[in-house]
Amino acid sequence: MNLQQTVRTFGMDDQSWLGSEHGTQATESITLDVSTFTPATHYPAGYFKSGIPLGQITATKKFGPYSAGASDGRETLVGFLYAAVGAPAVNTTDVSGAMFTHGKVRESRLPVAVDAAGKADVAGSIRFV
Repeated sequence: MNLQQTVRTFGMDDQSWLGSEHGTQATESITLDVSTFTPATHYPAGYFKSGIPLGQITATKKFGPYSAGASDGRETLVGFLYAAVGAPAVNTTDVSGAMFTHGKVRESRLPVAVDAAGKADVAGSIRFV
């Protein structure tokens, strides 16, 4: 375990998917299961993009990309990655992040689309505009 402080710079974070400031002060700390993400889709530039829809993996309580076709808990949308997170060099190292669970989301600006089932999962806490 490396406990030394390091600084790593990566691309600009695009939070234009946020519909308002409401809910940004109450994000949740989470752990991303990096092995469940697809590099070309979720972190093509070396970092996880802000706004990725997330589901919670039932067995581990970690989070991965929401997918209606999943059967491990990720088939239920629970929130969105709030801010960009650097991807590790190997996909067996999990990383920490913050999850946005309440407020407005500009659907057209999300880096990954959300289907009708996902929208229904977060109805009442996330409003798509």
